[in-house]
Amino acid sequence: MSNSHDTSAPSKRVKHESPLNHYLSYIISILLTMLAFAVVLYGDLDRSFILIFIVSLAIVQAVIQLFFWMHAKERGHLFPLIFIGGGAIVALTGVITAVYWVWW
Repeated sequence: MSNSHDTSAPSKRVKHESPLNHYLSYIISILLTMLAFAVVLYGDLDRSFILIFIVSLAIVQAVIQLFFWMHAKERGHLFPLIFIGGGAIVALTGVITAVYWVWW
């Protein structure tokens, strides 16, 4: 009679993240949001600086959420990352085209 469980093969352990990573990313996201509100409330800064700063904070926050909450840093997430990158390229092309049409 054969044993259905082969114990000679090395077992693959699934490494789970600790909740500390999620807490840390949540705190960083809250701090980035508070920083964006603070820059807007301050009001004495140049309008273009505020816009660029807030968009930069949004990009940083989106990357943090992708890698910590959406688990994009783990194995097997290459195709979703490729499609997200492709969507970002299409969106950026659309924004650049719209800005070009409006100002020229």
